[in-house]
Amino acid sequence: MDFAGSEDVPERSRAPLHSTARHGLKIVIIGGFGVGKTTLVRSVSEIRPLDTEATMTDVGVGVDDASGVPGKSTTTVAFDFGRISIDDEHVLYLFGAPGQQRFWFLWDRLFAGALGAIVLVDQRRIADSWYAIDRLEHQGTPFVVACNDFGESHAPEAVRDALDLDPAVPLLMCDARSRESSKQVLIALIEHLYSVVPQGESVS
Repeated sequence: MDFAGSEDVPERSRAPLHSTARHGLKIVIIGGFGVGKTTLVRSVSEIRPLDTEATMTDVGVGVDDASGVPGKSTTTVAFDFGRISIDDEHVLYLFGAPGQQRFWFLWDRLFAGALGAIVLVDQRRIADSWYAIDRLEHQGTPFVVACNDFGESHAPEAVRDALDLDPAVPLLMCDARSRESSKQVLIALIEHLYSVVPQGESVS
């Protein structure tokens, strides 16, 4: 599978972790099967990400429902991992969760210690995101919702209603293939985290 933004790979893959880094902040990217979680981590990570992409075979027929993602040939079987530095002291560690139902048991473990989460949504398959939102709300993990661009879009209000989102949860559109667009999603999450932290407390 091609690396998103492959023209940046040589420079970004050598990005060192600053010796002054003191605060590691864990962010989880979650959502249904084939919504673009791996692509988002790849596009925004300052290092070549670790991924656990495996080729889909006939063994998965009847186990993983790939009807909504024709042409998909690989899938995440554990998690994706990437990194992006906010400044010299603060670093985001990105964990992309597997989307197939048979791997949902991993989600609560991935949420452990997470500062916040991004729920990535394919607007053609909105129902695939309900469980992710339910688990985050159950865990009490702050999150934003980002609708990935697959060429079919609905009004934000319609998506919010379909997901039954709390009015305080940010909802935005994005293109997970775009580094800049993915950065804007992360910025929205950080801003949201600051808005829900009681005065006097620190996000980190």
